[in-house]
Amino acid sequence: MTPETAAADPGPLARALVADNSYLTLATAGADGTPWATPVWYAARDLAEFVWASKPGARHSRNIAENPRVSLVVFDSGKAPGEGSALYVAADAALVDDATFADALAVYSGRSVERGLGGWDAARLREPARHRLYRAVVREAYVLDDHDERIRVP
Repeated sequence: MTPETAAADPGPLARALVADNSYLTLATAGADGTPWATPVWYAARDLAEFVWASKPGARHSRNIAENPRVSLVVFDSGKAPGEGSALYVAADAALVDDATFADALAVYSGRSVERGLGGWDAARLREPARHRLYRAVVREAYVLDDHDERIRVP
């Protein structure tokens, strides 16, 4: 799907970007408003939720604890300028809690297995392990059309 066809129905382009790429750029800000961007390997539940593993002490994880409002971008950095597209997302992020842990782990581990990287189990993402699961619940998402205008993804 191209940006030209995204104007009519942006969903397929957004889903293709999520399916075809492995990393997103996560933008966070601490309590003082200082921005921080970092790449994270992700798994997604359609276009509603993104899940990743990070160390709780990482700057972006600390920022999320202070300010859950995040933005993220999924894009193919191998495309030439003007030839690619991107999915832009505003979301609320948090450390995955006990009530949603099993579900988030299934999403994350499932994507890892699909990519040939092996599965994840709870022991790798709970204390005393170094990493924890985080998730961002999407508030709004956009792709660009062929005129470089943002189109909301329903």
